Amino acid sequence: MIDVIVVVLILIGALLCLTAAIGLLRFRDVPTRLRAATKPQALGLLLICIAIALSLGTWQVAAFLLPVMLIQFATAPLSAHVVGRQAYRNGTIDEESLLVDELAEQKRADEAAAAE
Repeated sequence: MIDVIVVVLILIGALLCLTAAIGLLRFRDVPTRLRAATKPQALGLLLICIAIALSLGTWQVAAFLLPVMLIQFATAPLSAHVVGRQAYRNGTIDEESLLVDELAEQKRADEAAAAE
């Protein structure tokens, strides 16, 4: 029974990682690519790590995989934030499509400082 659960978790995790890769290739703008890169990929890795822990069934494996998952969940949103902010500053994000624009004042202040 555990083997069936492991296979299902690995297949779902691999499918999520595949959809993340396809999303990076197919989506056109930065925010949707960032969403495709972070959300399904992190969940896919989580499911694959759970499947590995269930398959091997030892606490040592679970203790080894826990930091892997925590680092992934800490770095994926952080890197997406940094890439998104830089894309905004470069002007590659369509500012009219944003619902909330918290960086508009900062961008105007940076442009004014650069003009001086």
